[in-house]
This record gives sequence, C-alpha cells and structure tokens, in this order.
Amino acid sequence: MCTSKQTTPHRAGSSSPVQRSPVEKPPFTLADIRKAIPRHCFRPSVVKSFSYLVHDLSITTCLLYFAVVGIPALPSILRFIAWPLYWASQGCILFAVWVLAHECGHRAFTGYTLVDDTIGLVLHSWLLAPYFSWKYSHKRHHSNTSSQECDEVFVPRLKSELPWYSPYVYKYNNPIARLVLLVVQLTVGWPMYLAFNTWGRIYPRFACHFDPWGPIYKGGERICIIISDIGMVVVSLTLYKLSVAYGFWWVVRIYGVPLLIVNAWLVVVTYLHHTHRALPHYDSSEWDWLRGALATVDRDYGILNRVFHHIADTHVAHHLFSTIPHYHAIEATKAIRPILAEYYQFDPTPIVKAIWREAKECIYIEAADRKGVYWYNNKF
Repeated sequence: MCTSKQTTPHRAGSSSPVQRSPVEKPPFTLADIRKAIPRHCFRPSVVKSFSYLVHDLSITTCLLYFAVVGIPALPSILRFIAWPLYWASQGCILFAVWVLAHECGHRAFTGYTLVDDTIGLVLHSWLLAPYFSWKYSHKRHHSNTSSQECDEVFVPRLKSELPWYSPYVYKYNNPIARLVLLVVQLTVGWPMYLAFNTWGRIYPRFACHFDPWGPIYKGGERICIIISDIGMVVVSLTLYKLSVAYGFWWVVRIYGVPLLIVNAWLVVVTYLHHTHRALPHYDSSEWDWLRGALATVDRDYGILNRVFHHIADTHVAHHLFSTIPHYHAIEATKAIRPILAEYYQFDPTPIVKAIWREAKECIYIEAADRKGVYWYNNKF
C-alpha cells in the first residue's frame, strides 16, 4: 500500500459543524480527470520556465542591491522601516524561487531530468534546503498522501502519541502557549523536520534528511543524498566566509531573516493544505492513491498566489498531476473542478485565521464510525 456538469466547488469553511470531505470511492478515475485537462498543460516550456526563474532572480538581485547599498544610505529612522520591508519582500520572492526548485524535483520545470536536477540542486542549496533529500521524501509524500502509515509530512498523531505538553496547551485552551508553539513551528519547524523528521512519518529508528543511510532513503538514492549534503556544506562555508568578511549580523540581515521567512512560508503552505478538520486520513485498509490525493485543499493567498507561482490555489491539481508546470495549473484546476465536484476542496478562510484555527482544532486524529478513516479532533 505504501506505494459532468458544472458544480459549485465544495468548501471546507470555518463554520461548525464542518462539512467533511467525502471518503467514498469517487465515481471517476484518474484517467477521467486527465482527459478533462488540455494536453498542452502537461508540457513544460523551457523558455517559459526559465523566464520565470530569471524574473524572480532579477527581483532578488534588485532587493539585494537595495539592502546592501540603498538602506545604509538612508537616514537612521527610515532604516527601521526599510529593513522589515526588505525582509518581507525578499523572503516572499525567495520562497517563489523555492517553489521553482520544487517544480524541478517534479520534473515540471523543463521535463529534462539532468537540467531540472541541476537547477533544483543549485536553488535549493542556496536556500539551505537539501535538494535530493527533499525530492525523494516529497515524492513519497505525493505517492502516499493522507496515508496514516506511509505519508511523509504532517502525519497526524493519535491522542496517545501526543507530546507530554499537549494537554497543558490544548486541554486548558492556553492561547499564549499555542502562540509560542506556532512561533517555534514557523521559525525552526523546517530545519527540525530535516534534522529530526518532526511532524513526519514515524520510522522504527532515527530518521534524518541528511543521513544517506537513514530509513528514509534506499538504494541509488543514497549517493544523491550525499550530493545534497555537499551542496549544503558549500553554501554554509560561503555564508561563513561572508560573515568573516562582513560580520555575522550583516549576513543575518541580508540573508538570515529572509531565509526565516522562506521557511515560515514553506511550513504554512505544507501545513494548511494537508491539515484541516474536514480532510480525512486513511489507514491501509481504506487508503488508495486517488482518495489520498483528493484529501488536500486549495486556498486563496490573494496577490501572493501569483508571487508563489500558484502553489496555494492549485494544490489539489498539483497532487493529482505534479508534472504540470505552475503556469498551466490554473487552467488545469478550472478543467478538473466539474469532474471532481464535491471531491474538490477549497477553503476561503483568511490565511492568518486558518493558521490559528488549525493550530487550535487539528490536534490529533481519532477513528470515525467507518474503520480506517480518521478525522482531526481537539477534545481532551
């Protein structure tokens, strides 16, 4: 197992009681969905893909020039405004670059494995993300989405598996403690996942995304994990050289804070599109690939939809056909919605409100009346 007519999209909104996603076997197949999508949507364009990369890197370069040359020339009072603006802008643009590197891992950038892996390795290493480590574990996430035994990211925990502090945070509805946990998750959640596989699949022994011989990887993947580790070491040494030349806090201001924002967006996007009280999780007796892929949700990030290359508002289509490049994802989403009908999930809840709500309500899973289907709960 570890392996019609137009319908208004089903909305997994914030009202209570929530309307849960259907869990019955869909009345359509993956082939039916594919037929609804225009064929050109599956063909990446080398020129178009690189144009988006050049666009993002150009903005990154301009912002970097502004931080290095422009901000120091400003009056002191204006620097307090300029630095947060730089951090927020650069963090969002660098996350857009991260998304393009993620497309490389799906062969959705050019479709040529060597080109995509080379570009993905450079971009992800630059952002201190181990490219091949992420590519292989993320591939298994796509192969096992919402499988309680085999999914790789944000795997829900049973009530008995919760950390010792959970009742103190959630049972007594402690908003301050919940906020602290959110801050920790948004700042160091991504590196903790890479280093310790937190909020990932539970393996029989220690799992780490930097360990080529760990349980996450196998066979020929191991040499690629070593290449990813080398990329991380090269970038880390470069940052060390820069800190020696220009100072530690210079590197933090120019690179460190935007990287924190990149990592925060990565956690948000991963978390919000797979964690919702209306989305089911399945054990091996119930899970199949199509139902698992449909247990995801699209969200509206406003202007950031375009900045983030539509990773948020076309996430369902991305899980069904991950080789579709982002510039065809909107068209593909519109094409499949009539087929998916109530199986298509869209949550219009504002992002900040959704983050807080899921942190409050999606604490652990419990079995529903049907064996093998699990839903989030927060009752202690």
